[in-house]
Amino acid sequence: MNRFDRITAILIQLQSKKVVKAQDLADRFDISLRTVYRDIRSLEEAGVPLYGEAGVGYSLVDGYRLPPVMFTPEEAMAFITAGKLMETFTDKGLKDNFSSALFKVKAVLRNTEKDLVDALENQIDVLDHQKAIPPQTNALDTLLKATAEKKVVEMVYKAFGKDSENTRMVEPIGIFHENGYWYTIAWCHLRGEYRQFRLDRIISIKLTNIQQQEHVSLKEYRERYPKAWETYPVEKVVLRVLKSSVPYLTSRKHFYGFSSEIDNGDTIDMTFYTQWAEEGLLRWYLMFADRAEILEPEWLKDRAVTLLQRIIEKNNFDVTAQTEV
Repeated sequence: MNRFDRITAILIQLQSKKVVKAQDLADRFDISLRTVYRDIRSLEEAGVPLYGEAGVGYSLVDGYRLPPVMFTPEEAMAFITAGKLMETFTDKGLKDNFSSALFKVKAVLRNTEKDLVDALENQIDVLDHQKAIPPQTNALDTLLKATAEKKVVEMVYKAFGKDSENTRMVEPIGIFHENGYWYTIAWCHLRGEYRQFRLDRIISIKLTNIQQQEHVSLKEYRERYPKAWETYPVEKVVLRVLKSSVPYLTSRKHFYGFSSEIDNGDTIDMTFYTQWAEEGLLRWYLMFADRAEILEPEWLKDRAVTLLQRIIEKNNFDVTAQTEV
């Protein structure tokens, strides 16, 4: 990036936040703090009304705005791709808001970029077979508003493994996406502690006018409060898998704690470190057990035999008849 483009990008970033730290600018553009100070001075000399405070950062004088910014073709394509993701992985409220914002972005594109966007819109698709958020709720949009405005939300929630629903008053501190689902971390009035809620289990939700109490940020929460399962002991598991089957395991192996592998020629020894050896990894292993074997630990082999015996008994399989056939 040349200096002119960098200074322009700095000005855009100054417009995007109330306060921007010099170190943040240095990190983003991979430049020294001295270069940041020189670029800021250039903006001031060009008449941009800036003020800075030591140890805090730089801000634009309230009310100052640039005219509409021109986007590059690559940035325009990024917007379209993001829009397709928003259509699939968010709820209706957030999707509608992004669609409205995208129209405003398109309005400032040059004609060549508009043609590019029109050509791409029907050529990109995102498929998701598991609907992460029920379409009738605006859970994601509501939780984002509650987090930003520091308001309490009231929701009807159905917890995992429960037949009944209950009403919760919660104070969300942030949301995150993990393993195909959206979650929120929130202070639960019912339990009197921070709890994790999965958004597709929210039956209904509404924003209240009740102000939240003071909370840690989502980042601080995740650093301060480890997940419950992180306290469980980690087990080493080694599977020997036929090499021809390994490519079919690639998409899920990291979910079960995959660490490393050794190529033996016709087989691959795959090592996992997991806290869910029996209830997680073992049941996954049974999907391809005819093409793999458990090398260690010994107790997991015994659990596999026990589980297979239960399957045979539950389904009334005649093992002798199957063997003869």
